[in-house]
Amino acid sequence: MNEMVPLTTVPLPVKLRVEDYLMLDAAGAFEGYGKTELLDGEIVYMNSQHRPHARIKSRLFRLIADALDNLPINLEALVEGSVSMPPYNVPEPDIAVTAEPEGEGLIPLASLALVIEVADTTLRNDLGRKRKIYAREGIAEYWVVNVRAGMIHQMWAPVGDRFTQSRDVPFDTGIESATIPDLRVNTTAL
Repeated sequence: MNEMVPLTTVPLPVKLRVEDYLMLDAAGAFEGYGKTELLDGEIVYMNSQHRPHARIKSRLFRLIADALDNLPINLEALVEGSVSMPPYNVPEPDIAVTAEPEGEGLIPLASLALVIEVADTTLRNDLGRKRKIYAREGIAEYWVVNVRAGMIHQMWAPVGDRFTQSRDVPFDTGIESATIPDLRVNTTAL
């Protein structure tokens, strides 16, 4: 049975849901675009990754993975895994620290302990739209790695669509997670 939609006098955008996006992706609708994400119900094309971005992401992933291996907790870092944030979001963070690395399908939202975006050309989006989405979805801690400034923008304590706590950490000082006990990363090699 079809649901009645109210008559409108102005064109309204249609937001895709997670299941719509996954169905289109499985059908090959995005093959000519490289990589895409679903953000607030909109399909967003992702830039190719140039060496500064790829280098920082690779180094940071190795540092975080090594640090997690030395902690008595069940968390694992994944690179470029898509996250299910129903009903309208499927972001693909550069690094996601999750308690559920195994299994099929998207990374479950409830399993995330830390989300990291590396920003070479996407700083405005990562500190704007994505920050709001991650806060609204209750991500405990969010880092935006500002490649050009040599700085990590660290945010935690989400309320509504913002993080209530934050600090900027230069690469040469290292970083300590605000929400994952004893997770410290020496970032001087970034």
